[in-house]
Amino acid sequence: MKKLFLIIGAPGSGKTTDASIIAEKNDNIVHYSTGDMLREEVASGSELGQTIESFIAKGALVPLKIIVDTIVSAIKNAPVDNVLIDGYPRSTEQMTAFDALVSQEDDIELASVIEVRVSEQVAKDRILGRAADAKPGEERSDDSVEVFFDRMKIYTDPLAEIQAFYTEKNLLTVISGERTLEEVVADMETFVKSKI
Repeated sequence: MKKLFLIIGAPGSGKTTDASIIAEKNDNIVHYSTGDMLREEVASGSELGQTIESFIAKGALVPLKIIVDTIVSAIKNAPVDNVLIDGYPRSTEQMTAFDALVSQEDDIELASVIEVRVSEQVAKDRILGRAADAKPGEERSDDSVEVFFDRMKIYTDPLAEIQAFYTEKNLLTVISGERTLEEVVADMETFVKSKI
């Protein structure tokens, strides 16, 4: 049985970094970022990758079927039973499609949805700081002020519905992302371990 933890948070909330550190420290936990999974596909130069890039470059959502297929495949092929996936769901459609799919899977259990909460100002400062610190060739096409506000709107528009949906299922846990990296990671790691 695969235990799944979905980690949501604004762009720049630190969710990918938090989850990757936890997975590095624990042999029984693996981490996938939906953004990384999609960027890997783009980097492969495949036709699917080119389609994905056309959405990512605009800061738009990648179509539902592409995302859900990518995630389910990653969970089923995960080398261990505890899986952290960050950056999902990003819309109510993604949430309901994924919920319907997981409810049909006997070997996947959604253990929790963790929201790493930061203010818009903190998120913006971090994203623009990341863009300024990027080495040549490592810049992300989505790290700019214009795209930040588009991404922030995409994140916040469905957020209340996503929070309500998972709260009703008693699956939502909120962690403050406005502390030091060590504090956020320790908090999240303790919580994840309490569920596995």
